[in-house]
Amino acid sequence: MIRKFLAVLSLLALTACSEGPSKPPFNATDITGADYARGFSLTDHTGQPRTLADYRGKAVSIFFGYTQCPDVCPTTLSTMAEVMRQLGDDADRLQVLFVTVDPERDTQALLAEYVPLFDPRFVGLFGDADTTARVAKDFRVFYRKAGDTSGSTYTVDHSAGTYLFDPAGRLRLYVKHGEQADRITADVRRLLAGD
Repeated sequence: MIRKFLAVLSLLALTACSEGPSKPPFNATDITGADYARGFSLTDHTGQPRTLADYRGKAVSIFFGYTQCPDVCPTTLSTMAEVMRQLGDDADRLQVLFVTVDPERDTQALLAEYVPLFDPRFVGLFGDADTTARVAKDFRVFYRKAGDTSGSTYTVDHSAGTYLFDPAGRLRLYVKHGEQADRITADVRRLLAGD
């Protein structure tokens, strides 16, 4: 009986050694293997059609918002600008994308003026109302007009998280609103390193 116990114990020890040390978890929520957020077909703020595949080879950050957002959107874009600063030479290996959920007011010209203010490498994306709804649904992003919806002074309630894709174009992480730039930077570095 003791021999069997020692044999099982030895086998477990060998198995544990062969697996190597486990990697620490990401700071953001790991959603690797999720069956949503497969891609998009939108227009960028220069008028070029864009898909997720256009950014293959780079890590990609995608955030849904709108230009007249009073707090969440500028905060998120400012945080991502800080991430770019912290990445230094690796910043060109991350593409930050801002998808408007307010295509009625967020024209190409307005996106071209607003999005690059945070970093000239950032790209604003838009589609018509139906395309926006389809892409938002695929990314499980909620949005709806709020306030005085009869005119043009409404606000838009919307999901506030950011998705991170690895350089192979796979959805990997969900970053909650308010996450610190250095923690996002650490996760992006891991994605760029192939984790």
